[in-house]
Order: sequence, then C-alpha cells, then structure tokens
Amino acid sequence: MHPNAVTLALVVLLGNLMLPFVSAQNAGFVKSPLSETKLTGDTFELYCEVVGNPTPEIQWWYAEVNRADSFKQLWDGARKRRVSINTAYGANGVSVLGITRLTLEDSGTYECRASNDPRRNDRRQNPAITWIRAQATISVLQKPKINASDQTILTADTSGKPVTLQCNLTTAHTPHKESFWMKNGHEIPNTRTEQRNTTYRITKPRADDSGEYMCVYTFDTAPNANATIEVKAKPDITGHKRSENKNEGENAMLYCKSVGYPHPTWTWRKVDGTSYTDIDNSTGRFFITNRDNYTELNILNLDINTDPGKYECNATNVIGNTAETTILRVRSHLAPLWPFLGVLAEIIILVVIIVVYEKRKRPDDIMDDDEPVGTMKTNSTNNHKDKNIRQRNTK
Repeated sequence: MHPNAVTLALVVLLGNLMLPFVSAQNAGFVKSPLSETKLTGDTFELYCEVVGNPTPEIQWWYAEVNRADSFKQLWDGARKRRVSINTAYGANGVSVLGITRLTLEDSGTYECRASNDPRRNDRRQNPAITWIRAQATISVLQKPKINASDQTILTADTSGKPVTLQCNLTTAHTPHKESFWMKNGHEIPNTRTEQRNTTYRITKPRADDSGEYMCVYTFDTAPNANATIEVKAKPDITGHKRSENKNEGENAMLYCKSVGYPHPTWTWRKVDGTSYTDIDNSTGRFFITNRDNYTELNILNLDINTDPGKYECNATNVIGNTAETTILRVRSHLAPLWPFLGVLAEIIILVVIIVVYEKRKRPDDIMDDDEPVGTMKTNSTNNHKDKNIRQRNTK
C-alpha cells in the first residue's frame, strides 16, 4: 500500500475513534442575512454562516409579502435560473443566496435555516424546534424612469465641438434628493444639483474624454437610480517607448498606453520592411500583458541576431485603431569594453607614431658628445700656426 494512503487511513481511523470524545454543539449563527431595498433589474446576495458540531446543514426559504406563514424552500436554479445557491461545509457552514434581474414579485422574506439535529428532516418533528432561523426582508421597487442622451462618438470631424450629455428623471417612486455625474465609476466634481433635468458639458472633447458617463439620482428612502451614456472614441496611444537599448542575454520591456473608449484590443508584431510577424505568448521568450488601456511586451534572453528591429503595438476598438513603433537595439557582450578598447587603441597608435618618428630621424641631427665640431676647428687652426713657426726657424 502507498505510504500516503496508509497515513490518510490512519488519520481517518483516529478521527472516527475520537468523535465520541468531542462534545456536541448546537447550531448557531455567525453571520445572518441583512435586509435590503433594491430596484427592478438589480441583483442581490444574502450571506449566511453557521457553526456547530457536527457542522449544521443550511437551507434557504422564501415567503411572499404579507404571507409570512407560508414559506417555500428555494433551490439552486429556481425562478427561471435567476436563483443561485452556493454552500460550502467545513468547520463552519457558509451559504450565499443570489437572485438576478429582480422583479417586483421577488419582494418578500428570505430565511436562512440551519440545523445539526439528527431529527431535523423527520416530518413528525416541529421544524421550529429542530431548525434555527435568520430572516431578511427584500423590498423591490420599480426602477425610476430616466430619459438619457444617446451614445456619442468622437471623431476627427467633431473634434473641438462641444458635447452635451443630458438626463431627465421623468417618474420616480419617491421625490429625489439630488443628482450628480460620474465618469468610469468616479464622481465628477461640482456636478451635484437638485434639478430633475441635469446636463454635463464637454467643452473641447478629445479621446481621453471618452468613457462611460452616468447620471445618478439619489433618494432619501430608496436606492440610487442611474442611467448610462457612452462616449466613444478610437484609441489614441499617448505613451510608448520610442527606442530601447539592451545587451544580448538581457531582458527587454516595451509598452504602450492609450486613451479612448471602449478599451482596445491590443496586438504586437515585429515589422521587417513591408512584412511583419505577429507576436504572441507561444514562443516561451515573448510575453504580452494587457490591461484595459495598457499593454506590455517582455522579451527574455535577447538574441543579437534575431531580436533587434521595429516592434509595433496596435490598439483596436469598434471605432478605429492606432499603432506606434518602438526600435529595439541589441548590443554585443563586448559593448561595455568598447570605451576601454578605444583608449587602448589610441595609446597603441601614439606609441607606433613615436617609434616610427625616432627611426626616421636624419643621422646629421645626432650630435657626438665626445668630439664636438667646435673643438675640431680650433685644433686645426693651432696645427697650421705650429707649422708656420717651424718654417721660419729653419730659414
């Protein structure tokens, strides 16, 4: 038998032997579901966590408004698959009930039931005794009607022309409190107003003004209501590396970032004259990472023969596409030695020039220290004088 199988069998056996000595614990709630108010079309989730020994079983039940005495059990996939129930059992029991695309009929009381009583499923027993319960009330209100502007597309023809976004709250279950504007999930400053009809003006629209705009209406006793207006534009690449210099064997990182909405689909390719090669993550040395308006190409263990060249990032969305190029240069391993080799070459050339110059000097330019020229002339003059004296004496 495999050693791991033996170990697992021993653990199970010891666990079973120790069960009688572990004290039983009645079921109890660690977290209970909370009541909420929602709008039609929204989604809600209720969370329930229980503890006990053994781990309690969890069930979800539902009662319509004003009929709290007639609960019906909920199952995963009920209400045309709008209901989802996810339950996990460990030291504690945890269950999440979710319902999507809410309707007015989804209002009511939702109940999390838990029990570890061995008699909990015995129909002769009173469920009020064998099961503990935690309730939450879900109120679903009709979503207010908001008339909003149609989507706007920013093009070269409309560049510089002001764009006005407009929302009008026509019907609501209760009076609204105020309204404000958001862009890409963030509130736009200085846009809060108490008017039912609200506008937002983009004075000089550019690609970075595109995005998902939302007018939001708030209420004192109800959830916020909103409407979305999309302002679209083709991608505009605002940042990239124009060039990258690396040594062979190193890693290179090229990137591009853009503005424009919707977020683009990014592609990379290597350009060679009029042809190009698409790049993906299948080679083991090229790795592409994309995040909304940002893309990154990492090249590992650079090859001086194949990797240098032009790399193009391309951003494409439903409005159009834009591309930019980065030049990658890969230097040899000897590149760091080039300054030293240059200095050494200059020294060698200088020494050769000196040696050649010394060898080509004329012999007349070399002075003899033992027999100076001036001294030789003086001695010759003295000899002539001595000869003249001898000749006179003889006469």
